[in-house]
Amino acid sequence: MRDAEPSLRERGALLRAALENLVGETPLRFMEVCGTHTMALYRTGLRALLPRKLELVSGPGCPVCVTPQEDLDQAIALASRPEVTLATFGDLVRVPGSEGSLAQARAGGADVRVVTGASEALDLARHLPQRRVVFLAVGFETTAPGTAAVLEEARGEDVPNFLVLNLHKTVPPALEALAAAPDIALDGFLLPGHVCSVLGVEPFRFLPRTHGLACCAAGFEAEDLLLALVDLARQVRGGHREVTSAYPRGVRPGGNPRARALLERVFRPCDASWRGLGVLPRSGLALRDPFRRFDARESLELPLPAPAPPNGCRCGDVLAGRLAPRGCPLFGGTCTPRTPQGPCMVSSEGSCAAAYRYGGKEVTTWNV
Repeated sequence: MRDAEPSLRERGALLRAALENLVGETPLRFMEVCGTHTMALYRTGLRALLPRKLELVSGPGCPVCVTPQEDLDQAIALASRPEVTLATFGDLVRVPGSEGSLAQARAGGADVRVVTGASEALDLARHLPQRRVVFLAVGFETTAPGTAAVLEEARGEDVPNFLVLNLHKTVPPALEALAAAPDIALDGFLLPGHVCSVLGVEPFRFLPRTHGLACCAAGFEAEDLLLALVDLARQVRGGHREVTSAYPRGVRPGGNPRARALLERVFRPCDASWRGLGVLPRSGLALRDPFRRFDARESLELPLPAPAPPNGCRCGDVLAGRLAPRGCPLFGGTCTPRTPQGPCMVSSEGSCAAAYRYGGKEVTTWNV
C-alpha cells in the first residue's frame, strides 16, 4: 500500500526543521525584495517561525514606496491642472507628498480617478475626449508590459488625449546597488517571483558571480517561501552561491519572451531616482521615440519640484534594508495606516504597513 503524501502541515514542519538545521548557530541575513513577499511573510506568521539566527530584511520591492518624493509632488501638481484627469492605482492616492496628497488634491477639486491598470486609463481617455487623461504608471517588470501594450494600442488608434507619467523601474539595478553597498551586509536575496516570471532568473546571475550572494526566486505561499529559504541556506552553507528557482510553476528558464519583447519595443533603459537608493543608472524605463508623444512630462512641460520629505520619516532607510519598520521613530505613533507619514505605511505591499498590521501578533501554528 502506498504511503500517504505528507500534509501541508507536515511538509511545513519538515521544511522548518531543515532550515533550522542549516542555519544552526551562525547568523544568516537574507533580503526579500518583493513587497508581496514582505506582506506574505508577515500575514502567514512565517517570520515568527524562522530560526533565531536567520534574519529577513525587507527591501525596495514596493513600487509605490520607492517612487521618490519629487515624482509624487509632480503627480500632485499635475492632478491640480484644470484640464487634466489623473488615473492612478489606489495605493498612490494617500501617499503623502511634500504638501498634501492626491487624496487631498481630489478633495480640493482635482479630477483623480482610481483605476486597476493602464487599459482602464485608456478607456477614460476614449470617453473623455475633451480631457487630458494621464496614467500614473508605476511598477517594475510585472506591470510595465501592461503599460507598454496600452501604449501600442493608443498609438495604433491615435488617441490624442492619452498620456503617461512614466515612473516604471527595473529590479536588477536596484539589487546591484544593494549588493555593492558597504553598510548592508547580506548573504543572499529572495528574488521576486512576479518579476522573475517576466525576466527569468538569468538577469540576476551577476549577484553570485560578482558579489558572492545566494539567490532564489520564490512563490507567494508559506511553503514556497520556506522552500526558497531552505535553498538559500543550503547554498550559503555549501559554499556554492548561485541563482535558482523554487517557483517552477511561475518562473520559466527564459521568463516570458512575449512580455520581454513588448518591453523592448516600447521602452529603453534610463537613469531613475529611487526613494532610499538615489539615482540608479539604467534602472528606469523611458519611452522610445515612436511613443514619446504620450510622455506627460514632455507634452505638458512638467517642472520637477524640489522634494521636502516629512520630518522624521525613515521610509528610505527601510527600503534600503538599513532599518526595520519598528526602528522608525514615527512608527505606530505619528505614523499609522490612518495617518501615514510615508509610503511604506500606505501601500498594500509596504513593509511598515505589514509590520503594523501583523508584526505584533504571536504565532504558534503553521499558518497558510
